[in-house]
Amino acid sequence: MIRISITRPRLLAAALLVFSPLAVEAHHAANMFEPKKEITVTGVVKEFQYTNPHSWLLVDVTGSDGSVVTWGFEAEGPSVMMRAGIRKSDLAPGTKVTVTGHPMKNGQPAASWVKAVRADGVVFDPRRGFAPPAPDNNSGGDSASPAQDAK
Repeated sequence: MIRISITRPRLLAAALLVFSPLAVEAHHAANMFEPKKEITVTGVVKEFQYTNPHSWLLVDVTGSDGSVVTWGFEAEGPSVMMRAGIRKSDLAPGTKVTVTGHPMKNGQPAASWVKAVRADGVVFDPRRGFAPPAPDNNSGGDSASPAQDAK
């Protein structure tokens, strides 16, 4: 007869192995946003929370009646934003910006950030941080970095 001894640490480790992928998938699932809808608002940057695990661009939008609504635009954390050429200083408080995103399903004034365009025409696309690096094949072609493109 084989006797199996299950200790609490082993049981906990097994549970973590089984349930960790589910927690990661739930965290990164964008179920709260409308993937097929886009909204675009123009306003003034209130705050740029350049933080992990997600950055938030908060924009004060003034309606036709003069009321101000703060919209939140979610993006990835600083490492992805840096690869996309986006720095916290690019969107300082008071900066006029037009932001496009996939709105929340529940109607709250928030969205997943698709792109932002500053008043000077500079475009910020956080999804560029996921793009693979350009090959460095010395073939004479241009391989500009995202930061160079944003200038």
